Amino acid sequence: MKTIAITGASGFVGTSLIKYFSALGYKVLPIARDVLNNQEKLNEILNSSDIVINLAGANIINRWSESYKKLLYSSRIDTTSKIVNTIKNIQNKPKLLISTSAVGIYDNKETYNENGNYSNDFLSKLCQDWENEASKAKSDSTKVSIFRFGIVMGKDGGALQKMITPFKLGLGGVIGNGSQSFSFIHIDDLLNAYKFVIENNYEEIFNLTAPEPTTNKGLTLALGKTLKRPTILPVPEFVLNLIFSEGAKVLTDGQSVVPKKLLDLGFKFKFKTIEDTIDNLCK
Repeated sequence: MKTIAITGASGFVGTSLIKYFSALGYKVLPIARDVLNNQEKLNEILNSSDIVINLAGANIINRWSESYKKLLYSSRIDTTSKIVNTIKNIQNKPKLLISTSAVGIYDNKETYNENGNYSNDFLSKLCQDWENEASKAKSDSTKVSIFRFGIVMGKDGGALQKMITPFKLGLGGVIGNGSQSFSFIHIDDLLNAYKFVIENNYEEIFNLTAPEPTTNKGLTLALGKTLKRPTILPVPEFVLNLIFSEGAKVLTDGQSVVPKKLLDLGFKFKFKTIEDTIDNLCK
């Protein structure tokens, strides 16, 4: 029986991973915040783990004040640094570290695979530093894979739970002109991708997105069709800028991304389009 340790285990993806891998017979060890601050306990958990999944990080969809930007950075980089340094200094090193990143690392000029061009904004630099920190754990004993998440779609949490209420009330609509890209992944495909990479012990950077990215308009139309509700009320970008300041970029400035490396390795997506995804999650 393999053992998986998970940081950020209380979030939507973390709780989903715990249920998923526990059902498959893995032993799952959540790494709580108090454990991260207790080197002895952290040593003990990582010493007994075959795989480490690093998900820790403050919620990116929020108002980005200067203090919150520091929290976004420290909650990712500092946590990853603690995990990496512990892995380096323990005797029984895990075979694989899977650390998280985001498709926000790319610019929004084209559709990209894992070799796409990076942007020069705060979110991209945050992702780059996050990935660089995780990569320091690489050794003859430990492989490192990076998962660049698109927007994770699921029934029990994540982005869909936040956006579905106005659509059910007939108050949903596109953001701005709706042309911004929207790269997403169904939670089931995300969980299966973790299993795929763990079982094959892959060391790579992977885009965790559905094979067919859409736009904000495509998302809006899919929600309206499945929920049988009108989608005629657009949300002006300036309103989101007032609410989220620079953080509105996550909603108004999306990337178009494809999961080339997963597809090349033979991974099969169950939900390839936004229509398949919304139909499954909202009916």
